[in-house]
Amino acid sequence: MKSHDALLRRTWHHSRFQDISRLVNLKEKKGLKISLAFPTLNEESTIGKEILVIRTELMDRYPLIDEIVVIDSSSKDNTRKVAERFGARVFTSKTILPKYGTYRGKGENLWKSLYVLEGDIIVWVDADISNIAPKFVYGLVGPLLEDDKIGYVKAFYERPIRSSGGITPSGGGRVTEILVRPIFSLFYPDLARLVQPLSGEYSGRRELLEQLSFSVGYGVELGHLIDIFYLAGIEALAQVDLDMRIHRNQTTAALGKMSYGILNTFLTRAEKYGAAKLLQELKDEHIALTMENNIHQVQKTHISGIERPPMIEIPEYREKFAGM
Repeated sequence: MKSHDALLRRTWHHSRFQDISRLVNLKEKKGLKISLAFPTLNEESTIGKEILVIRTELMDRYPLIDEIVVIDSSSKDNTRKVAERFGARVFTSKTILPKYGTYRGKGENLWKSLYVLEGDIIVWVDADISNIAPKFVYGLVGPLLEDDKIGYVKAFYERPIRSSGGITPSGGGRVTEILVRPIFSLFYPDLARLVQPLSGEYSGRRELLEQLSFSVGYGVELGHLIDIFYLAGIEALAQVDLDMRIHRNQTTAALGKMSYGILNTFLTRAEKYGAAKLLQELKDEHIALTMENNIHQVQKTHISGIERPPMIEIPEYREKFAGM
């Protein structure tokens, strides 16, 4: 097998880790604490089930997870109330480290979660999964418990597309195949071996995560992968097949905005690490065209390119976790 394909040797199916008692024993033997966090924004229809399933199976039945936390972006629905009712600790993102301000975005919630979570291993799972199951957590925790050299684990899965005719079994991952995999193939072929680099489910060791910068928006996952590639090498990455994930699918217009944010993060990382040189400052507005009264109109959307610094650089964080 070529050296580029080393990541494929750390690609497993979740069934490898389905003996949860064995994982609990590994966790206890190594003296580790595991935290699960859900970043949320208006997820009242799914967050309750997700918390219930994971809490019942992986806290009450098997003591694999030590805490479940929701980091919410000021939802307008009942997300926070539902999450509390089902037993999660709930925080509003803007109330965490308020001295450093707040931004709207998943990456912001993930960054701030590092401050409130207590675990040595952090698991992040999106809050819009219809077919949630324990494998979404134990599959991501297993590699970290088995191999101390692995620092970050990505999920991958089939991503069926919902439509008026039902569920189409293939498709999904469109931004990955149209944008991210070509970019990785050109600049970071090792990372092109990730099946779904933008998947919303992943886990990592605190000592690695706290060294990463966090794009506050769409580019957070890609930014993590490039940072880890330089900080710890491809050997720190693994990926696990979770079979299938059913969730809301984005419109083409929404995917365009997502691609804009991801490309912004990639270009800033490429310049930071000397992989490419930017000749001008990046713009901060995504431009789309809409049709009104048979006339094309320009629609501009501000998409923040803000990067949160590595959490280890925040004095309050270092004070809180001193000696861990």
